Amino acid sequence: MHSKIDTEYLNRVFRIANQLITSNNMNTENTKAQMRKGILEFCILSLIDRKEMYVSDLIDELKKGKLDVVEGTLYPLLTRLKNGEFLSYRWEESTGGPPRKYYQITEKGELFLAELLNTWKELTDSVNQITKNNNPTDAPESSFHPNS
Repeated sequence: MHSKIDTEYLNRVFRIANQLITSNNMNTENTKAQMRKGILEFCILSLIDRKEMYVSDLIDELKKGKLDVVEGTLYPLLTRLKNGEFLSYRWEESTGGPPRKYYQITEKGELFLAELLNTWKELTDSVNQITKNNNPTDAPESSFHPNS
């Protein structure tokens, strides 16, 4: 009887732990996705500030930076940035298909990007300060020794 209670108890604990792990994984993925979405506008403006870009060029550059983005995500964002007058575009004929839309940053977009750059620096400085001791290799040695 005692071993049955232990088995039932352990099964219940494992089931709850599995639910927590699954729940945490879902929250982690959601949080990571939200963080990526939050900086996507900043990254797009930064790339287009370097040179005018076609959508497939933007996608390639974002992928190089390990931000996988699909056209279905990018087009609404580009439209929002254009409607906000942060970007403009021009059409260019293509030898291998339909004309291409090349995006360039506007003066208003440059000012907005400068604000985002300052905010990014402040944010990364703050986050680095707050999380600097989370890496075990960076953490100072503890003065607590359990055997002393």
